[in-house]
Amino acid sequence: MKLTAQQIAQACGGRLLCGDPQTEITSFSTDSRSIQPGCLFVPIKGERTDAHIYIEATLAAGAAGTFTQYDNAPQGDSHPWILVEDTREALQKTAAWYRSHFHIPVVGITGSVGKTTTKEMVALAFSAGYHTMRTQGNQNSQIGLPLTLFQLEPEHEAAVIEMGMSEFGEMSRLSAMAHPTMAIMTNIGLSHIGQLKTQENILHEKLHITDGFGPENLLLINGDDPFLASVQGKTPFPVVTYGLGESCAYRAEQVQAGESGTSFVLVHEQLRLPVFLPAFGIHMVYNTLAAIAAAEWAGIQPQDAAKALEGYRPLAMRQQRYEANGVTVIDDTYNASPDSMIGGIDVLCAIKAEGRRIAVLADMLELGEASAEAHRKVGRHCGEKGVDLLLTIGSEAAQIAAGAKEASAEIVCREFMDNPSALAFLKETVRPGDVVLVKGSRGMHTDEIVHGLL
Repeated sequence: MKLTAQQIAQACGGRLLCGDPQTEITSFSTDSRSIQPGCLFVPIKGERTDAHIYIEATLAAGAAGTFTQYDNAPQGDSHPWILVEDTREALQKTAAWYRSHFHIPVVGITGSVGKTTTKEMVALAFSAGYHTMRTQGNQNSQIGLPLTLFQLEPEHEAAVIEMGMSEFGEMSRLSAMAHPTMAIMTNIGLSHIGQLKTQENILHEKLHITDGFGPENLLLINGDDPFLASVQGKTPFPVVTYGLGESCAYRAEQVQAGESGTSFVLVHEQLRLPVFLPAFGIHMVYNTLAAIAAAEWAGIQPQDAAKALEGYRPLAMRQQRYEANGVTVIDDTYNASPDSMIGGIDVLCAIKAEGRRIAVLADMLELGEASAEAHRKVGRHCGEKGVDLLLTIGSEAAQIAAGAKEASAEIVCREFMDNPSALAFLKETVRPGDVVLVKGSRGMHTDEIVHGLL
């Protein structure tokens, strides 16, 4: 990316207070601690801290220029200071303007669970035919997404953009920036229901990913999700389904879990394609279907997309498997929701184990009034699937233990309030042959458990 200060000011409706308008900007940063030469600093005014206090330090550290909401630029400063009403909005307007210069397939991905993994798999499938840019990590927010868009370069032939939302109106703003030409919706679960109140509201808000869609665009949805399935036949643009149900346009049959991964047969119209993915869990089958369907829409042969997906590797803290002293540890600690918890338990119980299957599950946050029943549902799934030992961490997770006891008289449960206590017990009880799943919301820092075990 190479823009001038003058171009940026015009794109966001700002005014250059000082500095050379032809100053070259090669990146943007909202973090005063990670300033690179050529970057434009974006000071965000938050509830606790107004980052404008760091402007002079960032310029001294090598920033090429800065946005500002205050008309107080030092007289004669050679750095461009661009005056705007709101620095966050200025970043977003500039990103939308920059995105408008790329006439390529852009896949927007949203959903309550599985956005990041689906994004990685779609990008991998697209790599069979295009030089593809994708969101790094989970930069999917109102600040992360514009920073992602600035990663687009002239050589890119496609882009896969993760789009997350947690409040009303957020997806509309993301969609206006990313302007996807195709969208994938993975599911409608309970993530952020504390803020959005109902799953119907979550569906309504996430559907804003299709703002501006017409007959030439495509929405891919998980056809087995009842909320998403209700969208069919109600849009001015085509909707294509994927899943396990017979009515899904892209569906998986003969799903089998082996020692090294999952295999199934993809069925679409006259096509019957054997597919292998070096990952576990039925949710990964859904992600694979979405990736191949999206790639075919973009002109890539399903066989080529499936071949590319054989190179998939799990991301950090997302069902990564480790072996330590004869114990298998499944690190699924990046985050947690009811659906992803159930998916993790399914993976735990699908893996061949000579010893016990142990689930270490911490609080799922931001579930509001649905929290107690959501945790109990996860516990009941533990009991029904045959988990041998359940360790819960946190006050909300105690409901997981309660649900597990409802479903099974066999399961052994232990409840803890913090990670150190749970880890100490786990170290004492774990033995060779055991398989241990560790999962919880990011705020519970359950990666501490994994690090302690390894």
